[in-house]
Amino acid sequence: MPMFGSRLQSPPRGACHRLPERAASATNAAMTTPSATGAPLLTVIDGPLYIVTINRPERRNAVDRETADALAAAFRAFDGDPDLYVAILTGAGGTFCAGADLRAIAEGKGNRISADSDGPMGPTRMTLTKPVIAAIEGHAVAGGLELALWCDLRVAARNATFGVYCRRFGVPLIDGGTVRLPRLIGAARAMDLILTGRAVAAEEAYQWGLANRLAEPGAALADAITLAKELASHPQVCLRNDRASALAQWSLAAEEAMGEEFRLGLKTLESGETLTGATRFADGEGKGGAALTNRKETS
Repeated sequence: MPMFGSRLQSPPRGACHRLPERAASATNAAMTTPSATGAPLLTVIDGPLYIVTINRPERRNAVDRETADALAAAFRAFDGDPDLYVAILTGAGGTFCAGADLRAIAEGKGNRISADSDGPMGPTRMTLTKPVIAAIEGHAVAGGLELALWCDLRVAARNATFGVYCRRFGVPLIDGGTVRLPRLIGAARAMDLILTGRAVAAEEAYQWGLANRLAEPGAALADAITLAKELASHPQVCLRNDRASALAQWSLAAEEAMGEEFRLGLKTLESGETLTGATRFADGEGKGGAALTNRKETS
């Protein structure tokens, strides 16, 4: 697996976004709290990881149109870069995201609202080919909750808070919240959140399956990076095809979903990853309780 150093970088304003060049600086740059550069989004490349930070702490990382466009561009760039395997989405200043920027909406500068474009929060209508992990400190509410739901996995600090706070202000869930939340935690619990707009603490969110991991306060990003490195160490063709099948099955009848699983499974078998993995196992890796050494095997 090619490994690179880390670099903290502010992407250009607006939708135009380029991946930062890989530099030989220290890996712990990925842990740096972004400074107030004026850029709405900051990115770090840490080996095969791509860390995206919403950088509007003065607005509790509420997303305006510029930030939404930058988020969409950043995740398109991530999905198109063959050297990047897992992305992490987080927020600066101890807050994940407070939703859409209601001040901007009140000033007539609302987010993009169109059925034929990116979502108002940016990437929420995209189906990526690679996984994204949300690292959540503080509040993930309203559109911020919808961003977290869009991610594959959520690592939340024990003092994090989830909720459909936009219920209080007549702002609809328009970035997948009414679709992804019931599918993730069940209809009854989702309706509780959607109708009441109440706050949900991290422990309750974890019990419901809304949060996949709990971290100590301030450690959500570090724990998400550890998890992302684990995902990045696995054979990537198999991981991505199994993920694709799990996502596709929602819109398919059971028989069709089984057929899609088989089709993607064949692609994995044909890639050579399975034979390579079986050979590693036959050579003794993982036997007798020995720790598995996960390595990238791609065609």
